[in-house]
Amino acid sequence: MHTSVTCTSLSFAWSDGTSVFEDLDAAFGPGRTGLVGVNGSGKSTLLKLIAGQLAPADGIVRVAGDVGHLPQNVTLDTALRVDETLGIAAQRAALHAIEAGDAAEAHFETLGDDWDVEERALATLGELGLGHIDLDRTIGEVSGGESVLLRLAALLLGRPDVLLLDEPTNNLDLYARRRLYSAVASWPGVMIVVSHDRELLDLVDQIADLRAGEITWYGGNYSAYEEALGTEQDAAERMVRVAEADLRKQKRELSDAQVKLARRKKYGQKMYEQKREPKIVMGARRRAAQESAGKHRILHEERLAEAKERLDEAVEAVRDDDEIRVDLPYTAVPPGRTVLTLLDLELAYGARAGGLDLRGPERIALIGRNGAGKTTLLRTIAGELEPVSGEAAVHVPLRFLPQRLDVLDSELTVAENVARFAPGATNNRVRARLARFLFRGARADQKAETLSGGERFRATLAALMLAEPAPQLLMLDEPTNNLDMASVRQLTTALESYEGALIVASHDVPFLESIGITRWLLLDGELRTITPEEVEHPA
Repeated sequence: MHTSVTCTSLSFAWSDGTSVFEDLDAAFGPGRTGLVGVNGSGKSTLLKLIAGQLAPADGIVRVAGDVGHLPQNVTLDTALRVDETLGIAAQRAALHAIEAGDAAEAHFETLGDDWDVEERALATLGELGLGHIDLDRTIGEVSGGESVLLRLAALLLGRPDVLLLDEPTNNLDLYARRRLYSAVASWPGVMIVVSHDRELLDLVDQIADLRAGEITWYGGNYSAYEEALGTEQDAAERMVRVAEADLRKQKRELSDAQVKLARRKKYGQKMYEQKREPKIVMGARRRAAQESAGKHRILHEERLAEAKERLDEAVEAVRDDDEIRVDLPYTAVPPGRTVLTLLDLELAYGARAGGLDLRGPERIALIGRNGAGKTTLLRTIAGELEPVSGEAAVHVPLRFLPQRLDVLDSELTVAENVARFAPGATNNRVRARLARFLFRGARADQKAETLSGGERFRATLAALMLAEPAPQLLMLDEPTNNLDMASVRQLTTALESYEGALIVASHDVPFLESIGITRWLLLDGELRTITPEEVEHPA
């Protein structure tokens, strides 16, 4: 029997009554499935329900086989040893005791058939690029990205029948991502992966699109899904145009019919008043005319109602993933103007940025392993950290979007936050420009603390890009972490309108390529320029 996951009439709501699913049916078979959807659609919740970490309000989740779950936010006890994290500490202790001559039966029971437990563990670590980590080290001695891969290694060693991955590439550097891609590509069982990482989603066999509490299935990887979705949306938009034309036609016909009926009624009344025929005959004709007019009117009203219904259905089929539309002419930087100068720069924790000149509207991608100092470099340029030595001189207005998105004041509304960055702008100007970032009307009056992750990102981006003076150097630190695909598209669109210099620290290569990077910088002890080919094939 094939291992599989089946959800039948699944319903779930949060404690405040907010419904996530209602009567959801879904089945996941062998192979790799990419589960996609906008932020807040319930992807992580569905994985937790499958893993048994949440209980459904109604319905059933059936899983044929063991489940391994890698959550979005991996938190491990820093005091744990690596072998404890991998779940093999007891087997290792038993193996070492037997090898030392202790033949107690308990050791053999603990070890079972796992005589090669250490070899398997080291081989799995090696496949994930963690071969340098000793099994006796503690979690506190490894980086955040390495701890994510260690948790994945523990799952792989457990050989689950069903593997659930929730945003597994978040906080992984480019090198670690490549290792994870290899593990995903070679996975033999059932896998469900939630991710905004296009490269990862291009490794799956099918896409499950979770939208409005329902799943729509698409064969093939994410690129095939986008192509199929584009075709669907083109057809849906054509249906809207057809339905709108039909609605206009039905409105005209109803109006014409009402005019004709009014004329007939007026003519009939005139004939009745002139008494040209017997009263009984004219009365019968009047009743017949009224019935005919009523049926005629009802027919056209029904056709109009049907046309409205068809338009509503057509509109519903068109996705309302609005795009940011913004012009930022004051951010323009002349090609020859010096924007940033780094001179003999040595950073905290030992990394060196040496010398660098950034001129004109260059778009720089800053890449490197986790812990290489990319965030430290950006914070030093932004003036938040002092360098150990050397100088970072910024020659134009600068804004910095940190990973934490802590730019906003949670107690203020979106409009009030933007006004903080542009104190000279009128309220009308602030709101007009916020509308282009999809904060229209009452949405601009939401407090920052009530915003979803995607909304908070958009509001932060609006605050920085609409600031006065306009930023001519914009620095972004891992901007696509935890963003859904719609938000990534919105960010890309906004950056297309930005005319200043750009420095982006990211491991998301497809995103970097989409924003027109002109220079790739690798920070690996020293800061140096590399070619796009070196980015695609890291050491």
